[in-house]
Amino acid sequence: MTLGQAGVAECNNSPDRAINCTETTEVPNKPSQSADAGPSRADCHATHDEQAGRAGDAEPWYAAGLPFTCSQCGDCCTGAPGAIWVTDDELSAIAAELGKPVGEVRLLDTKLIAGRWSLRDYPNGDCVYLDPATRRCRVYSARPIQCRTWPFWPSNIATRDDWKRTCEICPGSGEGALHSLEVIQKQAAACDI
Repeated sequence: MTLGQAGVAECNNSPDRAINCTETTEVPNKPSQSADAGPSRADCHATHDEQAGRAGDAEPWYAAGLPFTCSQCGDCCTGAPGAIWVTDDELSAIAAELGKPVGEVRLLDTKLIAGRWSLRDYPNGDCVYLDPATRRCRVYSARPIQCRTWPFWPSNIATRDDWKRTCEICPGSGEGALHSLEVIQKQAAACDI
């Protein structure tokens, strides 16, 4: 699945919204909590009835936080064709990371979709910046906000079933560091996918 498979997104990429999901902090455990407190990979398998019971709650179903640690598998950078939206500022940062002129990056590495710029993907679904040998991003430090906020997109966390589907396609979702409600909501607000 490519990051853009979910459809057209509005990404808010202002300087005060700089986000990097792999650099967020863990939520400290309360003294009475075990190290694995909060939703786990097992919680990815919640039933529809559980979701319905929480629908009217004031806090989102993931109020206790969600675990995620990037496994660097590259699966979020490949799959069905999609859109990875980029702004002019993001293209400038990518060009600087690559040591290339912005015009060259725009010409060779992007495509125009409905009046917006997206990173290109190859026929096999790989992002133009996914290194096929290492399965690593060639512009990781300058990747677009859409990439930096994975997996905490509104479409991935709207319901427990959505999170379950995310956990099924992303081995790091539901595993590792527990991210707080505040961190999740900040990332979800940065890129509405």
